[in-house]
Amino acid sequence: MTDIAKAGVYPIAGRSVKRMGYGAMQLAGPGVFGPPKDRDQCIAVLREAIESGVDHIDTSDFYGPHVVNEIIKEALHPYPKGLVLVSKVGAVRGSDASWNPAQTPAELVTGVHDNLQRLGVETIDVVNLRITGAVHHPTEGSIAERFGALVELKRQGKVRGVGLSNVTAAQVAEAREIDEVACVQNLYNLVHRGDDPLVDALATAGIPYVPFFPLGGFSPIQSQVLSDIATELDKTPMQLALAWLLHRAPNILLIPGTSSLGHLRENLAAAEIELSAETLARLDAIGAKVTA
Repeated sequence: MTDIAKAGVYPIAGRSVKRMGYGAMQLAGPGVFGPPKDRDQCIAVLREAIESGVDHIDTSDFYGPHVVNEIIKEALHPYPKGLVLVSKVGAVRGSDASWNPAQTPAELVTGVHDNLQRLGVETIDVVNLRITGAVHHPTEGSIAERFGALVELKRQGKVRGVGLSNVTAAQVAEAREIDEVACVQNLYNLVHRGDDPLVDALATAGIPYVPFFPLGGFSPIQSQVLSDIATELDKTPMQLALAWLLHRAPNILLIPGTSSLGHLRENLAAAEIELSAETLARLDAIGAKVTA
């Protein structure tokens, strides 16, 4: 079995977790809507992730909606000691599978209570405030009122930490003036490097950075270069992309998601991959053509 502890650990909301976690979004049906085709397989994936040492699961009640949290509860409740559950609020799903903003303080509070109920917990370790706007491209604007509403739930003991998702550096700074930021979850990968300064600033501050879409937005040429390097190393492109992120900064926590046992094992194996300076340089060059 893969030793994911080789990738190290990092604190989030006062809890130390292994840097290789699991994202539960793909446990829902197509388009992250409705039930999965094979619920038993999803339960098996969650249980094997835990057996493999994963102690950080990312979820949301708007995955499904409700479906993913219900599967997590069925598979893992009562939860293992040390398991950190991270959810997010800021959207609701329409009956047509649309993603609709739910950004008022009252809607955010309702979202947290929905997560608490369906996960079957009295306190969620971390709740991320997902700022809606352009898809995966943060837009500026004050988030103080929304962040403050979740900080109040922290004071009430409903959440242990409040994080941010799809935000700008200025919004992170604004939130940090109000309370601690448990983590930041943004689009970031080998070719989407716009958050490079933010990743480094958060590392200095001891705040976890959780990238999503590790293979999102690659051009065909970039994908081919990555595939060629992966073939040389007898790895998959996803494994290489995850390994690069682990090497990028010590505060990066990974949450690759899948509903396949085979893909789960492949993803977790990235925790053991060591990249030479030459390979890192070749991988960096793929993104440098975009960010230059």
